[in-house]
Amino acid sequence: MLLSPSGVDSDRSFQRLLGERRVDGAILMEIRLQDDRVDHLLAENFPAVCIGRTASPERDWWVGLDHTALAAACVHHLADLGHRRIALVNRPERLLHAGYESAHRGLDGFTKAAAERGLTVRTYGCGDDAASGQACLERILHEDPATTGLVTLNEAALGGLYRGLSVAGRHVPRDFSVTGVVAGRWAETVTPQLTAADVPAEQMGRLAVDLLVERLDHPDAAPRHHLLAPPISLRASTGPAHLQSDPGSTPNA
Repeated sequence: MLLSPSGVDSDRSFQRLLGERRVDGAILMEIRLQDDRVDHLLAENFPAVCIGRTASPERDWWVGLDHTALAAACVHHLADLGHRRIALVNRPERLLHAGYESAHRGLDGFTKAAAERGLTVRTYGCGDDAASGQACLERILHEDPATTGLVTLNEAALGGLYRGLSVAGRHVPRDFSVTGVVAGRWAETVTPQLTAADVPAEQMGRLAVDLLVERLDHPDAAPRHHLLAPPISLRASTGPAHLQSDPGSTPNA
């Protein structure tokens, strides 16, 4: 087993290892909708499994999280609690521009569900760190002070989002509700603990290994996949909306 990070230099090393057949199979993460790595391995007929989905998932072996459905479930949860003005805190803009699949599919689920419920929404790219999370929260409240809830796909920014709310004098969940799609270990490190669709990282890893072994044992088998959609774990970060929307605010969906 070889664990290798992604990046320009390591991608070259990875391609060299594959070219020399020093490994028998590969599991790829950080999948993009158009992913050169996946295309290359497919062309070489090299056994590989993705954790994530490309734009052509029917041709690949993969394990994925249904970010579209999960982001939509978070929106419906907030709407059911009476929230009418909410924000999405997504991954950094550079990842969205690069075609990062979870960011795109999460954004799609968020915007479609918000439209179904007639909500006023804003969407934000946010850096993967606490400082960026706090700055993003400050921007949300500056651009629409009547916002009462948010959905986040950015677990690394979560602590900063909470800090920004505290600095602004917004109590969670009395004044502001927070939910999202994050790993359970992140959801349980903040106070109050985050109501979230917990990313089943260990299960996804196990399923990916199982699929790779199956593919190695049966090289002519048709591609298989697993699409996971865990339920929202109700913790303590969401509650009924109390602040009234400002009818004069201009939405920016």
